[in-house]
Amino acid sequence: MMRRSLLALSLASLTVAGAIGPVTSWSAFAESPAEPTGVAQLRRQAEALVALVQSPLAKSFLRAASDLPAVPPRTLYRDAATATYYSQTEAERLSEGRRQKLTPIPLDESFYYNTKYGSPLAYVRPLELLGQAGTMDAAEIRVLDFGYGTVGHLRLLAGLGADVIGVDVDPFLRALYSEPNDQGVVKGRHGRQGRLTLIHGRFPAERAVAQAVGDGYDLILSKNTLKNGYLHPAQPVDKRLLIDLGVTDAAFVRALYAALKPGGKVLIYNICPAPNPPDKPYLPWADGRCPFPRAMWEAAGFHVLALDQDDSAAMRKLGQALGWDRDGQAMNLEKGLFAHYTLVEKPSGK
Repeated sequence: MMRRSLLALSLASLTVAGAIGPVTSWSAFAESPAEPTGVAQLRRQAEALVALVQSPLAKSFLRAASDLPAVPPRTLYRDAATATYYSQTEAERLSEGRRQKLTPIPLDESFYYNTKYGSPLAYVRPLELLGQAGTMDAAEIRVLDFGYGTVGHLRLLAGLGADVIGVDVDPFLRALYSEPNDQGVVKGRHGRQGRLTLIHGRFPAERAVAQAVGDGYDLILSKNTLKNGYLHPAQPVDKRLLIDLGVTDAAFVRALYAALKPGGKVLIYNICPAPNPPDKPYLPWADGRCPFPRAMWEAAGFHVLALDQDDSAAMRKLGQALGWDRDGQAMNLEKGLFAHYTLVEKPSGK
């Protein structure tokens, strides 16, 4: 099963800097947020990215950035002894003695939308691929994001009319997105209205979580979570850096199939740094290949549309537009940024 207390390591991803390794300290991000300008920065990023996409789905996703609401700063609290995170409301319910042992983590609007993973607008590239594959409009579709990591892209999709469910096991995210307005009905552009739901736990290993996730999805999306290096590392590595699904690979793929509507799709999109040379530590997050082989997808009933398709050139253009190679970050996009995706479909009528 996925280790709840270790997801800050397990779901290591790309920050706005591009391709760094796992982050072990949330407080470090709280002390030095990625972008102090929050929503305003996301709107500027959307303007920079619009020239890179052609599909109506991707374009509408970027336009929806202008509808993101301002979010007041909030403070979370961490119990170092138990690695438990509390919202402000939860902390206030504790005894005075327990509250005094907590470490406050002040967070701003930028962190609310970016968390440790960088701009949620990086999701525009997977959405562009889906648009090219026939997904033209987010309105009235049901979307599941496995390992959602941050609420920004989910809120953008919900504002376009989608019913969006994010599932993750990170206890920090549960505390971060625990206020009433973080979930529920999302009103967006041109009178559209969608819904955002966050579920925290192990899917599909935990029965209650699997029941809460349910089925009837048009799209299951997972970005920077289902990496071959996380599930099947090529070298021995600290288990805290890995993902344990809690079920066999085949059972997980079957669970994805069962959760989809006929004609529904699964898109796994992974952005990776270059692997380390042999004399350096192995980086499991640098192996962004799909962890599930073609035969496994097909045995579950899927039609494989693309398997480990190289998308590095397009992602490098996106990284350049987002400034991953400048502003003091000094990332070499050509040598240090790679992307792959796998797209499968549940046949209609199944």
